[in-house]
Amino acid sequence: MGSINMSTSKGIISSHTARTRRGTFSSLLLSKPKPHSLIPPISKSHTFPLSISTPHSHPIPITKSKSKSKSSLTPTISPLNLKSRLHNGETLYGLFLLSFSPTLAEIAALAGYDFVVVDMEHGPGAVADALPCLHALTAANTAAILRLPESSPAWAKKALDLGPQGLMFPMIDTPEAARHAVSSCRFPPAGLRGAAHPIVRASRYGLDDGYLAGYLDDLLVMCQVESHDGVRNASEIAAVDGVDCVQMGPLDLSASLGYLWDPGNKRVREVLREAERKVLESRNDDASAGAYLAGFSTPYDGPRDMRSRGYHMVSGAVDVALFRNAALDDVTRFKIDGSESSDDSQDKEGDEKYWSE
Repeated sequence: MGSINMSTSKGIISSHTARTRRGTFSSLLLSKPKPHSLIPPISKSHTFPLSISTPHSHPIPITKSKSKSKSSLTPTISPLNLKSRLHNGETLYGLFLLSFSPTLAEIAALAGYDFVVVDMEHGPGAVADALPCLHALTAANTAAILRLPESSPAWAKKALDLGPQGLMFPMIDTPEAARHAVSSCRFPPAGLRGAAHPIVRASRYGLDDGYLAGYLDDLLVMCQVESHDGVRNASEIAAVDGVDCVQMGPLDLSASLGYLWDPGNKRVREVLREAERKVLESRNDDASAGAYLAGFSTPYDGPRDMRSRGYHMVSGAVDVALFRNAALDDVTRFKIDGSESSDDSQDKEGDEKYWSE
């Protein structure tokens, strides 16, 4: 038997292995994932109930399409997502999360908020920090909205790949800016969104066969009007195809008008009412078009008053402000004599609980 040149054979094996690994990686990246042979198939009608029950919880359907053809893909959309709930006439109440704490996100969800906005504009976290918060909200079956640091396709792409139910674009002053925001949420040729749908969380890492067919039906696009220019163009912004909500920004609006230190000024309230009227009229003219009105409550404008004026999405609190108020109350009760007076039981709805947009 002849001898084997081990160094030569190792080189051949190494080269073959490298080519095989490269081919395997490419096929894994682009091919359809296959279920493990030991795992029984999941029927179309099967649902997995959540282990945590909330006042607004409901099963999340997991569907698998039998056919791999493009024409057979169907959306796998929860029947009670944010967009469908708005279409059903509901008024949704939410909270802003600045702490990027998954624990506080989970508590907010279990408390019964309809949605939680993870704020990457003013909060300290970025995309990687937002992901654990989305995990917590998904586990408690509560919708997550991501507010971007700026209105750009690059930020929108990274945020959308995480799979939130909504995306909020700050400082939209013109209909052109609104169209650009919508384009950032759509795949080519309809838009500018980068395509990594076979492997990202938004498509359940490629396991959702119907993702491409229904991703827009499950996404709420929100444009913030928070400047005098934005108010002037509010009607045109609300009319842009693909803009689902126009979100008022009262504090930035007050700064734009020259009342940074006086957000409750009469002039600020008048301009805010003008913007509200324009957005509401966009839907009154045609119930199938236009945008819903969304906004923040402030000490000068409570959530119930906003609902009575036609707001369909109201953000009534911020996690860090809620903790701040609770901490101040706790310290005050301990340090000040007579802390057990009847003042402790008074309604504190008017307490400051807003922040700078």
